[in-house]
Amino acid sequence: MDLDLINWLRSAEGAALLAELAGRNLRESDVLAELNRLRRHLPAERARAAVEQTLLRRKAAAKFPHADRMLFTREALEQASAAPVAAHRAIRLARAGLVADLGCGIGGDTIALAAAGAQVVAVDRDPVRLALALANVAALGLSERVTFLERDLLREPPPPAPALFCDPARRAGDRRVFDPESFQPPLSHVLGWRQQTAALAVKLAPGIDLAYLPIDAEVEFVSLDGELKEAVLWCGPLATANRRATVLGSDGATATMADATAPPPPLSAPLAFLYEPDPAVMRAGLVAALAAELGAAQLAHDIAYLTAPAYRPTPFARAWPVVAWIPFQLKRLRALLRDLDAGPVTVKKRGSPLDTDALARQLSGKGRRALVVVLTQMPSGPIAVVCAEGIGSGE
Repeated sequence: MDLDLINWLRSAEGAALLAELAGRNLRESDVLAELNRLRRHLPAERARAAVEQTLLRRKAAAKFPHADRMLFTREALEQASAAPVAAHRAIRLARAGLVADLGCGIGGDTIALAAAGAQVVAVDRDPVRLALALANVAALGLSERVTFLERDLLREPPPPAPALFCDPARRAGDRRVFDPESFQPPLSHVLGWRQQTAALAVKLAPGIDLAYLPIDAEVEFVSLDGELKEAVLWCGPLATANRRATVLGSDGATATMADATAPPPPLSAPLAFLYEPDPAVMRAGLVAALAAELGAAQLAHDIAYLTAPAYRPTPFARAWPVVAWIPFQLKRLRALLRDLDAGPVTVKKRGSPLDTDALARQLSGKGRRALVVVLTQMPSGPIAVVCAEGIGSGE
């Protein structure tokens, strides 16, 4: 992708071709035939760019509600946040009024910030990505809220703004980068910007080693529809807690829990309901706080499953009614499932080495009852908990 191709894709001819391709049954296996068809009347590089953008737009639809209007690169799309996640973060940043999006890439976060009401300075050192961001902002009618600035932030400071946001690149080609000093820009360099502007937010992978992060900042872990998506480091006046878990739903639901202190929950064998805390809650270290909120006990100190005698709705956990439980022994478990008229069986695990998919095939029967088998641990050893279909968050 280069600037000439971007300009052509935005032209009337390019836009018409993208609209035509959007209506075609174009799969990866059809790419060669489609390229050959287009090359009869287009230069090869334009044909490739149009086909690639069509495929990327279809892939991007899972993250961007208006992907059919936008332009992408494969690497930038991989790192981009899903729209509900970016919107949640943007609402908090937009209170600053003016936000500098440092390393804006194709503009996903710039768009979220502008849509949340912020004025944005979108900064990138790559003129191609900056042109893509400009095109995407314009396509969504947000140009009046965004100023674009080409700048190498490794050599020059961020532009003046009340708040800074950065999503450092964490990929080298197709390979993920886990060392924060190998990010682009390196995390230590990004954190150095606090000397200029204390209000700094940094998007990070949710598995980031917390030892790399400053202790006087907030770390928020964010999940979407039960899947852990990202960690956000909030610095200076943007920090309002030490640890936070935020649970988002594609339906717009939002729930957050922060710095709730609680003693370790008591231990118990499975009671009437089994809870699996949302991964954001687990990563934020708030399982004990959730247990206190639910009046729940824990199966084992190092296992996150909770159990309670009564069901309390919560956005922070999935729940299953417990039908029975036994110390794990495969022959006994099969007999128990037959007695329970088991049909399709789903297997979940925490603290068990077994292959859940293979075991689910072995345990599923011909009965009428869909069941969930949870393989986990108690201090006394491995157990199997048989549950009815789940209720609550994620179900």
